[in-house]
Amino acid sequence: MSDKSPAAATNAFSIDVEEHFQVQALSGIYGLGDWDNCESRVERNVDRILALLDEVGIHGTFFTLGWIAERHRDMVGRIVAGGHELASHGYRHERVDGQTPEAFRADVRKTKAILEDCSGVAVRGYRAATFSVGPHTAWAFPILEEEGHAYSSSVYPVTHDNYANPDAPRFAYRPEGTRNFWEIPISTVRIAGRNFACGGGGYFRFFPYEVSRAALSHINVADKQSAVFYLHPWEVDPDQPRPDGLSFKSRFRHYLNLSKTEDRLRRLLGDFVWDRMDRVFPAVGVPSNEAVTA
Repeated sequence: MSDKSPAAATNAFSIDVEEHFQVQALSGIYGLGDWDNCESRVERNVDRILALLDEVGIHGTFFTLGWIAERHRDMVGRIVAGGHELASHGYRHERVDGQTPEAFRADVRKTKAILEDCSGVAVRGYRAATFSVGPHTAWAFPILEEEGHAYSSSVYPVTHDNYANPDAPRFAYRPEGTRNFWEIPISTVRIAGRNFACGGGGYFRFFPYEVSRAALSHINVADKQSAVFYLHPWEVDPDQPRPDGLSFKSRFRHYLNLSKTEDRLRRLLGDFVWDRMDRVFPAVGVPSNEAVTA
């Protein structure tokens, strides 16, 4: 195992639990009506990640779709039994900026109820599909607090065609209109006055591992902050189906370096100190999962 980050900061490790056919890049190929006819691969991939985390003694936060939880209740049980935090990723991976506030509230309430029924623990965290909470959807934060969530990790403060929010704070903050609720953004590194992505996902697969390691070390040492990292189960699955009809950009984003992800992940887990979101950020009032009370 590699030496840990010299700052020995504890960072937040998270997984966005969704199927390979539910991502934004493949939405033009797999419509909602196709999902139940697609090959499900999420359990085998989540189990691979759970086994790796158990091997190295690390716990993380699993932001899980309600649609997934309904169909894979035993998997949800294994996540919680392994000591990991269960959190919400919405019901069907719908972008927040494509919903009305009323529809969003219904989605949040429904998903929280499903996850708590499956797991028996309170669900306090939330992450929006495709980091789709931005300046025009700031109404989402008060709704999340009203519906019983303590925090969100739905902002990626970078410029991107799917989630452009570069002016958002880089580190945990209390959104306007909330009382005791926190947004904990995905990590970025700031260079020459600009934020650059380094918090996982496609960026982790695109750049050489040493780039990710250096960026996260910078956050721990220079910024003196904990980093927030995320990954998807399908990113450790190089054998997943590859449908025809994708644009070059979508194919590049989704399939690049899938065969390298698990080895890079193992290095990442060894090079830094990691834990669940709710334990890395206790100072912002995020409680650990507790049993659901009547």
